[in-house]
Amino acid sequence: MKQLPSHLYKAYFFDLDGTVYLGDEPLPGAVSTVRALKDAGALVRYLSNNPTRTPREYAEKLTRFGIPTVDDDVITTIQTTIWWLKNNHPNAVVFPIAEAPLIDALTRAGFRISDDASQIDVVIASYDRAFTYAKLQIAFDALFVDKRAILIQTNPDRYCPFPGGRGEPDAGAITAAIEVSSGVKCTANMGKPSPSLLQAALDGTGISPSDCLMTGDRLATDIQMAIDAGMDAAVVFTGETQASDMGDGFAGVFRLGSLVDLMCE
Repeated sequence: MKQLPSHLYKAYFFDLDGTVYLGDEPLPGAVSTVRALKDAGALVRYLSNNPTRTPREYAEKLTRFGIPTVDDDVITTIQTTIWWLKNNHPNAVVFPIAEAPLIDALTRAGFRISDDASQIDVVIASYDRAFTYAKLQIAFDALFVDKRAILIQTNPDRYCPFPGGRGEPDAGAITAAIEVSSGVKCTANMGKPSPSLLQAALDGTGISPSDCLMTGDRLATDIQMAIDAGMDAAVVFTGETQASDMGDGFAGVFRLGSLVDLMCE
């Protein structure tokens, strides 16, 4: 069982809620730890499955906490969706079932958006609190009737948890509705646990995954993503995962009570 990292990595990737902060408050030791890593010269990036907030919103929140952050420090499924489309379907006509941040980003990136099923190449299932039967029908027609489109999703989360045990259906629920009705399976996931977030975050840095550490509070998403990407991983017990949840499959993962334990001696 790994307890503490023994050296400084070239790059550190962090989940946000449950790892760096909880709701609207930074977690104990998080601010000083992240600042110390940056002062030591390490690259620091933050990863989120949430496609309804822009990187700027996250950067402003972290900066308010005392962690100076710029937009490029934050990688969300908005960027990974654009990154994946540019690398795999650069001329695609897309139909995003999504909220404004993703739609705006697709437009800025030059992708044509259409609700004409006969023109759609890629249906994008995302977190959409304005999801309607009409949107489902367009996706169904593009996938099942015209049989020309593929289905991708920004993230696989079934629901977004809220404080007090509440929550909202997330992108996974939208994906499921489309899959069940059309019979077409999702071909690509842009969010954790897919390594796409880490690949996009490392793109252009020249840093190898073996020189990086991913830290998060969820075994099935944050930690599994790092393992699948060939990256070291650390789980903190300030969010979803507790020490009692650790099984044999995660024997090589660092166990941290909080981010304050991350600083190597």
